[in-house]
Amino acid sequence: MRIVVLDDAQAVARFGADTIGEQLSAKPESVLGLATGSSPLPLYQELISDYQAGKISFKSVRTFNLDEYLGLPGDHPQSYRHFMNKQLFNEVDIDLDNTEVPDGMSKNPLAFCAAYEERMKQAGGVDLQLLGIGRNGHIGFNEPSSSLVSRTRVKTLTRDTVEANRRFFAPGEFQPHLAITMGIGTIMEARSILLLATGTDKAKAIAEAVEGPISASSPGSILQMHAKVTVVVDREAAQELKDVAFYQYIEQEQQRLLDAIRA
Repeated sequence: MRIVVLDDAQAVARFGADTIGEQLSAKPESVLGLATGSSPLPLYQELISDYQAGKISFKSVRTFNLDEYLGLPGDHPQSYRHFMNKQLFNEVDIDLDNTEVPDGMSKNPLAFCAAYEERMKQAGGVDLQLLGIGRNGHIGFNEPSSSLVSRTRVKTLTRDTVEANRRFFAPGEFQPHLAITMGIGTIMEARSILLLATGTDKAKAIAEAVEGPISASSPGSILQMHAKVTVVVDREAAQELKDVAFYQYIEQEQQRLLDAIRA
């Protein structure tokens, strides 16, 4: 697990955009796993800027989103399909037919979940999976107690997650308590994983995910078992990590090695 500690949220977003840019440069037809929420927003703005500057193209890219609320149509302002269209897809050259977000209005969500898994498999699997992390350690909507080998499925959201998302819904508006989400086992099959976290409210979750025991009570901790994970945090999100200086030393030495190889 690579731990990158940067000064602020903007630096985290820039690092994330550079990582995705490198992926698309190496493989223009990459399959990206994408996330919603507050953490990826600055990253998506950086990607849009890079696209507008002619640095990257999404023309051959295919995407699969992590999750979607059950009971919200794709044109609902709080649906994740609407979020992705507004925050990224409509601003770059991606073919919308190549963007997949779980169908929150599926008549048979259980069958949909199995079909979603199959479409990812047929696409060749996810090359790079983008993640955020919840305050309780959830990745996607895999809440604490989720099976660490779970597949795409319908999940009941915890009260903490429902409360955290309440600010996005108007008083009296229907707020889903169920969601379709990629499973932890599904996420772990991605060839590489990029997790971004910023702010003090993510510090405990990051410490548990990076330095704590692997446990279903902290779903993000399973990432310790992945061969290629990069965790990028600002100083606020890193404040409960015990070995920040060591992680920074590792980054320094790795950069020296790369510089020597390139010389």
